[in-house]
Amino acid sequence: MGDWTSPDDVTGTSATGVGGASKTPWHFDDPGDNIGPKTNDLWKPVIAAVNGIACAGAFYMLGEVEFIIASENATFFDPHVTFGMTACFESIHMLQKMPFGEIMRIALLGASERMTAQRAYQVGLVSEVVAPDALHDAAAWAAGEIVKSPPIAIEGTVRAVWMARELSRMQALDAGRLLIRLGSDPASLFEGQQTFSSGERTKPRMR
Repeated sequence: MGDWTSPDDVTGTSATGVGGASKTPWHFDDPGDNIGPKTNDLWKPVIAAVNGIACAGAFYMLGEVEFIIASENATFFDPHVTFGMTACFESIHMLQKMPFGEIMRIALLGASERMTAQRAYQVGLVSEVVAPDALHDAAAWAAGEIVKSPPIAIEGTVRAVWMARELSRMQALDAGRLLIRLGSDPASLFEGQQTFSSGERTKPRMR
């Protein structure tokens, strides 16, 4: 969240002090531009484990992770408007993670309300809520299961699903043909087929 340098900035006579310094409204250097994993071209799966408060700038990160696991004491809020600032980039990132009405409520109520972990689970922001002392193990278990699969297939899957969010359904399906070819390693496919043919099956955990 930027700091205003003078009252003139609030009235619009100068853009200095909001983001990077500029004398016109056409340039804005957002300090959060390079925080999120996808913004940094990181396509390994990222699991967020939220314990306690996640607010404002944290939304840059949470908006670009694969899924979120929260402890029972986790809370989510964005105080920008309370302090006279537009809740913009954070809200846009989180709109990828929750219904329009929910992120709009968080953005407009600012510091006046906090979303609990249970409510975050109800609206789909959080995939699992656990006791605080179980949070690390829950995230570690999910990460450990993911790394058992071939990296090329995992990255291909991550790229495919994120791509589908940006394109129309038919465009995504068409581009998916290329991702299938790039993300299907012959050796890994052969090993998987051999495992399937042997009758060996993974015992799933129920959630």
